[in-house]
Amino acid sequence: MKLDAYLAERRAAVDRELGSRLARSLAAAPRRLAEAMSYAVLEGGKRLRPILVLASAEAVRPGAGPEALGYACAVELVHAYSLVHDDLPAMDDDDLRRGRPTCHKVHGEALAILAGDALVTEAFGWTAALPPPLGGELCGELARAAGAAGMVGGQVLDVVATGAGVPSAAAAVEAIHLGKTGALLGACASGGALCAGAPPATVGRLRRYGELLGLAFQAADDVLDVEGDPEERGKRRGGDAELGKATLVAALGLEGARRRAHEQAEAASAQLDGLEEPSVLRELALYAAARTR
Repeated sequence: MKLDAYLAERRAAVDRELGSRLARSLAAAPRRLAEAMSYAVLEGGKRLRPILVLASAEAVRPGAGPEALGYACAVELVHAYSLVHDDLPAMDDDDLRRGRPTCHKVHGEALAILAGDALVTEAFGWTAALPPPLGGELCGELARAAGAAGMVGGQVLDVVATGAGVPSAAAAVEAIHLGKTGALLGACASGGALCAGAPPATVGRLRRYGELLGLAFQAADDVLDVEGDPEERGKRRGGDAELGKATLVAALGLEGARRRAHEQAEAASAQLDGLEEPSVLRELALYAAARTR
């Protein structure tokens, strides 16, 4: 299957389900909060994380059930919350996200913070509502990936390294990348495997695939921050250097960072041997390393 067609089809399915679920969840919420949450989630975005859930489930068992789509939507809420908080003035202080003003620029800082809080809480509610014992297992995967040893921990490492004045070593940068991005992508892939009834060894290999995919994705992101098209990416060029962030470009140079993205993509692909239908996941690894936005 052509990857572009696959991504477009799965993105459309995720968008439809997200819209329906969010409308039901926010029916009783304060209007301004509902508007800020919807703004953060519903317009724009590649939907890479929910698509990874679906692709991982399909790689294990083609035709996997609806549980994967429910978990995929929950993961996207966690991702949206992380972007809203990451863009705040106390963090990256970004004005643009997905080609639009960031949530706090439109709705104010207080509502942006509260919208992020509500999104991550809703995500765990959606996940817990999946049939037992799957819902509980997925909650555990998501909590580990999003919490202190995962996404939040990676963000802390990023904050501490930002503006330090000394370029971080490549290993330290990749520790940030593994926390901020790799951990959640790992939970997407492992969660999809769980939804498809995969054995523990396969769940573990797919978790590692997602982590390595995240490292490839972030290495490419560091390159794109230097040479990417701002209109295509929906965010300004050179933001990392302006903020003094720890990046692989600073640690390895532009070509070294580009090479590292492809190395991590190859390592991710090596985790897929033995799966029933791994072709989409292999193509996603190549896409992560060679993407232009």
